[in-house]
Amino acid sequence: YLGVPHALSVTSGTVALEIAIRLLDLNDGDEVIATPQTYKASVQPLLNYPVKVRFCDVEPNTLNLDPGHFASLITSRTKAVILVHYGGLPCDMDAIMPIARRHGITVIEDCAHALGADYRGRKPGALADIGCFSFHSSKNITTLGEGGMITLFD
Repeated sequence: YLGVPHALSVTSGTVALEIAIRLLDLNDGDEVIATPQTYKASVQPLLNYPVKVRFCDVEPNTLNLDPGHFASLITSRTKAVILVHYGGLPCDMDAIMPIARRHGITVIEDCAHALGADYRGRKPGALADIGCFSFHSSKNITTLGEGGMITLFD
């Protein structure tokens, strides 16, 4: 459905984010850019690492990560960006991905609200490096309790 080569079921969306962040192999002094317009689980796992979290402004009309501000926050220590497709509306990935690629930044998609969304013929969770989904009972697709999924590319 998503068009990704790898998808793993996990116990929750939070666990999906924890695994994604662990895959970054973060070191002391690394930086991760994130959106403040999210649930705490999107950035809470970063507190277990000696990294600096830099919050990026959001676009006023979408509440998604602002690509222009994202570009201005990048330093030589930036390792990743965690973005949220807020309210099921995908971020401007055509603007974000070239910036990330140019700087060698891993892009993690928090897709907790985006299962079923569409971005120019592609699905969230297949737009970047790692996708994280939640199937909590408050989401649009649920396992009647907890549940999650992480998507990966080779």
